[in-house]
Amino acid sequence: MERRVSVSHVLTEAAPGVEVLVKGWVRTIRTGKEITFIALNDGSCLASLQVVVDAGTSGESALAGAGTGSAVAIGGVVVESPGAGQRVELRAASVEVVGTADESYPLQKKRHSFEFLRTIAHLRPRTNTFGAVFRMRSSLSHAVHRFFADRGFLYVHTPIITANDCEGAGEMFRVTTLPMTAPPLVEGSVDYSADFFGQATGLTVSGQLEGELFALAFSDIYTFGPTFRAENSNTPRHAAEFWMIEPEMAFADLMADAQLAEDFLRYLCRHVLENCSSDLEFFNEQIDKGLIERIRKVADASFAVMDYTEAIDRLKAAPVRFEYPVEWGLDLQTEHERYLTEQVVGGPVFIVNYPRGIKAFYMRLNDDGRTVAAMDLLVPKVGEIIGGSQREERLDLLLGRMAEVGIDPQDLWWYADSRRWGSCPHAGFGLGFERLIMYLTGMENIRDVIPFPRTPRHAEF
Repeated sequence: MERRVSVSHVLTEAAPGVEVLVKGWVRTIRTGKEITFIALNDGSCLASLQVVVDAGTSGESALAGAGTGSAVAIGGVVVESPGAGQRVELRAASVEVVGTADESYPLQKKRHSFEFLRTIAHLRPRTNTFGAVFRMRSSLSHAVHRFFADRGFLYVHTPIITANDCEGAGEMFRVTTLPMTAPPLVEGSVDYSADFFGQATGLTVSGQLEGELFALAFSDIYTFGPTFRAENSNTPRHAAEFWMIEPEMAFADLMADAQLAEDFLRYLCRHVLENCSSDLEFFNEQIDKGLIERIRKVADASFAVMDYTEAIDRLKAAPVRFEYPVEWGLDLQTEHERYLTEQVVGGPVFIVNYPRGIKAFYMRLNDDGRTVAAMDLLVPKVGEIIGGSQREERLDLLLGRMAEVGIDPQDLWWYADSRRWGSCPHAGFGLGFERLIMYLTGMENIRDVIPFPRTPRHAEF
C-alpha cells in the first residue's frame, strides 16, 4: 500500500511531478460541471491543500455524498498552483471517501464562538484555531523537555495520588475506595484507616515537595505533569486539572532560581518564534494583533528585579485607581502586577522578598524575619507567569513555620528528614503550562488551551 504523505510535507517540500497519497478531512468542497475543488486538511499544519478532481477521475462519483468534515484518501500528482496563496496543489488520480459527514456536521460555518466550541470539545480540534493551539501545545511540550535535558536536569515523575497538600489550601480532590453512602466513622469523622491507603489521600496540587527530595540526590531535577485543584472557580484563568512544570535545584539561591526562570521563558519565546511561525502568525492576525511583537520583546528583554516593598511603594504612588487595596502585607493582584510590568518597568520583572504571612511554609525566611525568599516573574498583559522561591533548608526554622501555619510535622516527617540529613540551600519554581500557552497564543481562557477542560460541573468528555 502506498504510504500516506502529510499535507504539510506536500505544501512545503514536495516537488511538482511527484506522485503522492494524502489522507485527511474535507474543509470545503466546491463542485462544478467538470471539476471539483477540495480543501483538504490533516492537522499537520494550519494550511489546507487544494485538490483538483476532474470529472471521471477514479472514485470521483463518491464525492457527491461527501460534505465538509468527510474523511478522504486521494492519490495524485503534485503540480504548481496557478493561484496565489500556495506553492503547489494536487491533481487527483484517484479518490476514496473513507468516512462521510452530512449536513448535520456541526462545523459547517467558518467561524464559531469559543463558547459553542467548548460544548463540542470532541470536534473542536478540527478547527483552525484549535488546530493551531494544540500544535503549539505539542511543540512547547517538546521544548520544555529539550530545555531541561540540554542542561542535565533529571525528569522525575512525582505522584498523582498523595497524602500531602503542598500549598496548604485544602482544595484537594479526595481519592477513596470507601462507600460514599455509609463511610466508616470514628467519633463522627470518616475513618480513613479503613481506606485503600489507610489514610486520607487526594489528587496532587503540586509535585514540588517530592521534587525537592530528588533534587537533594540528583542536584537538578524537574517535574512536568498534571495537577489538580478542587477550587470552585469559574474565572478564565482557573481549571480543576492543569499541567505544571516544576524544576528544583540543589545548591541554589533565589537569584539562581530567577536566572533559570528567565532563561526558561526566553527559550520558550524564541522556540515559538522560530518553530511555530505559521500558527503564531494566525494568532497574531486572528486573536491578538500585538502577539508576535510582545513575544519578541520578552525574548530579547533584560529582566528587571524589584523588591516587594519597592513594588508596594510604586503602586501607592501610582496615578491610577486600583480596584484592590495596596498595602504592605497584602498579595499583589493581577491589576497591580500588570501596572508594574507594563507601566513601571516596561518589560518582564521579578518581584522578590514577599511578606512571610502571604507565602507558603516551605519558603526560606530572610534575615529580617518579616519576608521570605520568594519570587514572582511578571510579564506584560498577564502579570504573574512564574512563581518560585528558595526553600527553607534549616530544620528548626522549617519546623517553626509548620507550627506557625498549623501543619503537624508528623504529617510531613519525610520532608523534615530531608533537612535532617545532608540539607543544603535549594530553590525552584512552578510554571502553569496552560497559562504559558495562553501567553504565547493570545488565547484568553484556560478552557481553550487544554484539550478537554475540567471546570466546575464540566467533565463530560
